[in-house]
Amino acid sequence: MVYTEISRNKQKTALFLTFFLVLIIALGYVFAAYAGEPALLPIAVAISIVLSLTSYFYSDKIVLAMSHAKEVKRVDDPELYRTVENLAIGAGLPTPKIYLIEDTAPNAFATGRNPQHAVVAITTGLRSKLTKPELEGVMAHELSHIGNYDIRLSTIIVVLVGVVTLLSDWLLRISFHGRRRNNGQAGAIFAIAGLILALISPIAATLIQLAVSRRREYLADASGALLTRYPQGLASALEKIAADHEPLEVANKATAHLYIVNPLKEHVDNRDRIGWFAGLFQTHPPIKERIAKLNQMNF
Repeated sequence: MVYTEISRNKQKTALFLTFFLVLIIALGYVFAAYAGEPALLPIAVAISIVLSLTSYFYSDKIVLAMSHAKEVKRVDDPELYRTVENLAIGAGLPTPKIYLIEDTAPNAFATGRNPQHAVVAITTGLRSKLTKPELEGVMAHELSHIGNYDIRLSTIIVVLVGVVTLLSDWLLRISFHGRRRNNGQAGAIFAIAGLILALISPIAATLIQLAVSRRREYLADASGALLTRYPQGLASALEKIAADHEPLEVANKATAHLYIVNPLKEHVDNRDRIGWFAGLFQTHPPIKERIAKLNQMNF
């Protein structure tokens, strides 16, 4: 199952790149036609490509800078380094760089475009509050994100969601100041279509991002448990992290989905008390469900 999901993640990467590129071209075409500015289309595509490439290659550095994370060397924390190194060897992965976030809220995330450029980051709260089996469970979970290639998929989607949102707003503003050569019925149709597309595109893109984020947590839980052969370690860690309601100060809505548990103040696991539609906008699956699935695993 894991190998099938890895293959699907790689296929989804190409699929989502194609989807977002088509969406961006559609946005540019509609607003170019409405505003009477043919140059809007190539400008929109060019900006999207530049932003996507820049974010793709430097997304890990951007996230680490936003998180105020500092790199941890072997001499700084030999036990943590050995834990990650041994798990990486077991998973057949290069040992990722390890970063520490000075914050007492327990949490962790992985980022990077591929295993060769991957990073795992943990908070000082997580480092101090977990036992060794629990720490191994969390690190195995994050390494699974790397090995499953869903950090690349997630990074690409995050970047493109941001591009689509910014581009929608930008094109909408420009179109209102355009020459509006289409003043008749065709112009009205383009105006309505453009407005609907501009409003729906960011929402649709965000829903895709959140759906992928929720699914990848289940996969990383299973893969991490398979790596340690001790699913109870990760289950216990999730219980501790969920019980700590302290928000992670450096986290925000743009990076929340990267963490093993939602780091924002509203991360209390209350999705059993909200509706299905509201659940669509959650970045993580219910922790109770994740723990239950882990406790059902036997090796």
